[in-house]
Amino acid sequence: MPAGYAQSASATSSTSATSSTSSTLSTTSTTSTSASSSTSAPSASPEAANRVMNKPLAHSLWVIGQGTGLSELDTPAALSIIEGQDFRNGKPQVNLSESLGSVPGLQVQNRQNYAQDLQLSVRGFGSRSMYGVRGVRLYVDGIPATMPDGQGQTSNIDLNSVKRVEVLRGPFSALYGNASGGVVNVETETGSQPALVEAGTYFGSYGSFRNSVKASGATGDGTQAGDVNYLISGSRFTTDGYRDHSGTQKNLGNGKLGVRIDEASTLTLLFNSVSIDANDPGGLTQSQWRDDPRQAARADQFNTRKTISQTQIGLRYQRQLTEKDEFTFTTYGGERHTTQYQAIPVATQSNPLHAGGVIVLERKYHGIDTRVKHQDQWGQLPFTLIGGLDYETLGERRTGYENFNSEAKLGEKGAMRRNEKNRMWNLDPYLQTTWNLTRRWTLDAGARYSTVSFDSEDYYRTDRNPDDSGSRRYHKLLPVASLNYAVTPAVNVYLSAGRGFETPTINELSYRTDGNAGLNLGLKPSTSDTVELGSKWRAGTGLVTAALFETETDNELVVANSVGGRSSYTNAGKTRRRGMELSLDQPLDENWRLRMAWTWLDATYRNDMCATVDCSADEKIPSGNRLPGIARNMGYALLEWAPVDGWHAGADVRYMSGISVNDKNSERAPSYTVASVNTGYRFNWNKVALDVFARVDNLFDRRYVGSVIVNEGNSRYFEPAPGRNWGGGATLSYSFE
Repeated sequence: MPAGYAQSASATSSTSATSSTSSTLSTTSTTSTSASSSTSAPSASPEAANRVMNKPLAHSLWVIGQGTGLSELDTPAALSIIEGQDFRNGKPQVNLSESLGSVPGLQVQNRQNYAQDLQLSVRGFGSRSMYGVRGVRLYVDGIPATMPDGQGQTSNIDLNSVKRVEVLRGPFSALYGNASGGVVNVETETGSQPALVEAGTYFGSYGSFRNSVKASGATGDGTQAGDVNYLISGSRFTTDGYRDHSGTQKNLGNGKLGVRIDEASTLTLLFNSVSIDANDPGGLTQSQWRDDPRQAARADQFNTRKTISQTQIGLRYQRQLTEKDEFTFTTYGGERHTTQYQAIPVATQSNPLHAGGVIVLERKYHGIDTRVKHQDQWGQLPFTLIGGLDYETLGERRTGYENFNSEAKLGEKGAMRRNEKNRMWNLDPYLQTTWNLTRRWTLDAGARYSTVSFDSEDYYRTDRNPDDSGSRRYHKLLPVASLNYAVTPAVNVYLSAGRGFETPTINELSYRTDGNAGLNLGLKPSTSDTVELGSKWRAGTGLVTAALFETETDNELVVANSVGGRSSYTNAGKTRRRGMELSLDQPLDENWRLRMAWTWLDATYRNDMCATVDCSADEKIPSGNRLPGIARNMGYALLEWAPVDGWHAGADVRYMSGISVNDKNSERAPSYTVASVNTGYRFNWNKVALDVFARVDNLFDRRYVGSVIVNEGNSRYFEPAPGRNWGGGATLSYSFE
């Protein structure tokens, strides 16, 4: 885990507990030209222009660490920032997808299936994931929500306490190590004075309810030894679900406690817990979707479902060693328990080599990240240097059972069919640097040497099921570099390049393409080389961004087959992704705001591909076919009226082009355009505030596919989205001023 965009010199000298206990992608440089947020433009006065043009410019190389706010303008990479309030204004606060439509290059789709999490991909990386998030690194307050094998989940993100979300795309995401098609970093709020308590509720279509509470505060202003800040948040969400057999219960808690030890050091304790009990409606064929999108074809028959419980704790220590040197130590650990019942026919499980239709996972994970930052000057050239070492480990006990009991009743755990112990770890040293070459030119560079090791010991051995133990180890050097030119104080142009690395996850290694028992140890890691050209400029108080990119990938990891909720994987040879991303964030006056985004992405196979070694000519996937699960075009527009109090309202429109659902490109989910509207009223009475709102989603009741299951073996590719639906809620807060 590299440590994040490090702070500017002015920010580094600060020792407030409030700033140093927060975790974000923050800028690294020796001076700062912009402390502005993503929508707050600096003054364009002659004095400001002269100041900028006569001092080294602030640009960034990134590491996850303490931050004071990141400027989208000054960062030489495709970066989008969404403030926490955008996730709460007139929103259910249930899914991360509710407010990420404004991020170009990010395809996030709600499966309407809480057993499988959101489907999230960046520039096409992650689109093949059958559950959870794959190919994108996730962090919450500097702690990975992505395991060492590259598999992550968004279910533990508490939107009620989010301060901001930063989405990094492009070459520099490789600095975060394995599975870095992109990085999504979530920073939660830090308590401050005065103390605040808050209670919220939401109710909507399909029996959906969410109730939440939050409390925050601090003793002192964070500058004196012994000053403490705290935040604790909890919520419960329940729904009957849009589709049959899709009911869900989710309990989520998040906490942060910060202490200033002395004038130079702080300590932060982080806690998070989530439990989910969700039915799994599965996918539908195209004819089933058109006939009745709410049906759950075989879910009731097999009682498909998943239970998840996860608890983790983290600790971060930060110390200003000298005026130029800073030390950060982060450690964390957690447990995750998962039980999943799948729709696999009894006859299929009669094969003695089959692993059964029930999966039970017991996972324990922990990690340590240590780094030092040094700021100095070589001759007349200011520079920043960051070096660190990241270690992450995951231990898993994976067992499989038949999904029927001795009386042949489906949906019940039966005889054991799999029992193994898996361990995966990574050890990655990294080095990053920023050089202010001239008043206009800045160079960022870095490298990470990633070592990922996997070992499995098989305890389920019979005469007809031999020992399937095995191990693999992967190594890769990941270099990155970026050159930035400040055309004016308000316009930057950058060119960047880098190499990414993605190893198979434990889940991808768990099932062979031929259906036999044992691990899929023939899988190779994929390697991606990316070049990106981008520009950013202030338009009054708004921000416009543009990026062109091309990524060439060798040994792309793709779905070979997916049946009954279980997928096997293979290497596809060469693929190419090239595209363009545009965005606009423009305040129109004091209360009006316009946000727009457009993405064009062409993702194709560059050579013929076979899912199996002995595939026939008819089964071969020809070069030029589109990678499944990826939209070629995406568009988003939001117009909102958001005064501090009184009436507020907003309307947004989302467009997504058709998506191929398999490698042959023989079927596709149709394109769609959907609209949503919301309105509400904010009351402010001295210490008390109340915000009430109502919203309608899919305003024109369009029938469309919310997400797809890539290469599903029975053609059940489609996961339908709901028709017109409504919701409303309220948030009441009290400030102890």
